[in-house]
Amino acid sequence: MLVTLRDAPADAEIISHQLLLRGGFIKRVTSGIYAYMPLLLKVIKKITSIVQEELEAKGCLETLLPQLHPAEIWKQSGRWDGYTAGEGIMFHLTDRQDRELGLGPTHEEVITRIAGDILQSYKQLPINLYQIQTKFRDEIRPRFGLMRSREFIMKDAYSFHANEQSLKSTYLEMNEAYERIFKRCGLEIVAVDADSGAIGGAESREFMVTAEAGEDLILLTPDKKYAANQEKASSFPSKAGALEKGEEKLIKTKGQTTIEDLCLNQNFSPDQVVKVIILLAILDNNIHQPVLISIRGDQELNEVKLINIISKHLNTSVISLSTVSIKDLRKEGLTDIPFGYIGPDLKDSSLDKSPKWKHSFIRFVDHTAADLESFICGANVIDYHKIFVTWSSLGEVAKVVDIRKAIPGDISLHDKTQKLFAKRGIEIGHIFQLGRKYSSSLDASFTNESGRQEPFWMGCYGIGISRLAQAAVEQNHDENGIIWPLSIAPFEVIIVIANVKDEAQFKLAYEIYFELKEHGVDVLIDDREERAGVKFKDADLIGIPWKVIAGRDSSSRKVELAHRTTKTSKSLGSKEAIKELVSEISKYKKSLLP
Repeated sequence: MLVTLRDAPADAEIISHQLLLRGGFIKRVTSGIYAYMPLLLKVIKKITSIVQEELEAKGCLETLLPQLHPAEIWKQSGRWDGYTAGEGIMFHLTDRQDRELGLGPTHEEVITRIAGDILQSYKQLPINLYQIQTKFRDEIRPRFGLMRSREFIMKDAYSFHANEQSLKSTYLEMNEAYERIFKRCGLEIVAVDADSGAIGGAESREFMVTAEAGEDLILLTPDKKYAANQEKASSFPSKAGALEKGEEKLIKTKGQTTIEDLCLNQNFSPDQVVKVIILLAILDNNIHQPVLISIRGDQELNEVKLINIISKHLNTSVISLSTVSIKDLRKEGLTDIPFGYIGPDLKDSSLDKSPKWKHSFIRFVDHTAADLESFICGANVIDYHKIFVTWSSLGEVAKVVDIRKAIPGDISLHDKTQKLFAKRGIEIGHIFQLGRKYSSSLDASFTNESGRQEPFWMGCYGIGISRLAQAAVEQNHDENGIIWPLSIAPFEVIIVIANVKDEAQFKLAYEIYFELKEHGVDVLIDDREERAGVKFKDADLIGIPWKVIAGRDSSSRKVELAHRTTKTSKSLGSKEAIKELVSEISKYKKSLLP
């Protein structure tokens, strides 16, 4: 069944989404939900087979976990509210007995509960269990086809260990397995340091397919020895312009509530200003915690870094973090806070009138601001700033942290001779060292060599199978359509019969078809009663790596052999064409062996 479209649907924003729809690989059912049609299902099965082979080579065991999860284990881990309230991504429901359930977006809780029941002794460890199944996430804005859909196919693996060293060893083995998987899938990837996000853990790494349509910004050094997602990346910023020494004083800055206005009217440079931002963190115990941060005026706040720092500082989870506006302050009755003129030394007492917020800030200073010897900042008085301010003159200095957003052009922390540059990437895999986060909260323990009970050390390893399929298209296409890597192409060869009413063409095409199948080649034959031009365009659109055309020379047993990637073609006898195809496909597969 091959049903292609000439034009891309209007709601398909990126090329891979357009091509998958036009090629008949997927069919939209509703927002963020797609049917995988026969061609894509073949791609999915080939990717799945590669994943299974590589994981089983590392000793992983395949399982299948339930998709419906009881709420109580998510509440026990502390993630239920974060995943279901507000902008949470878990689909959740209540059954006929009024029990709360969730459709699994990930399976840490379920697998940890099972491991706690069946793994009793250190002698059973380490063990690495994986599954490949459908996951569900209630994306706020589903987009880009399979890139950010609400139902998708994922491989997730979970390892259990008696000690941290064993975890780190498996983490490195899974890193190797992932590199092999993506190489065999024909993808160019960049492995980057990453934030662990809602999954948590001490260390994590993302695997990115580089593509302009990628949602993630990757920062790299030219030698590729350092690469990190922007959420995680650290760097040296450009040097601040020195502010001349002087005696601290007030300056009138009426109406100058932004860095831009202040610098324009006072002839300052943004890197001489300390910008102060009030944010509100809602914690997992529903405490509304105000946060006051100071950062150099030319820098942007990295909220992911700040969330992690707050979580660590308070030893709790941050459900949400948002910048506070003047409207929010008025809503809380905090009309005395001089919005637009706030300084790093804003008093905690300014929060006393809030009925809901805690009445003291937690305070952080980004190192870019802390390094300034003299600066301009808000005076905590409407229409006034202070100039020639020093941190010592402000009194107690808040904790100095890295909460700035690294940007292209920054100097690498790892090699000061190199500047970071940016690429966009599509995340297709992520590995985590979870540590004991889940085993501790879910009381999953084993008996160690000394006979004592202790929580498991855990790792978690995910690959977006359906996302990988679309990412391959985003990285491998041209103006005519998809160019599938041979290893995951729905078919390795397509035979096109130019004119199905020509007996010689029809007969020769089927002879080649059956002989290729005898050689183990995955081959498709296009014997539709369509014009030859339509078939040629469709073959290019769906991206089969090799094309055999049975045309006018079929009576002399000659065919045209075309390679989709190189766009080269030649006329060969049918036997020669078969021999070359079998040889080239075999050579490609051998090139992927260790």
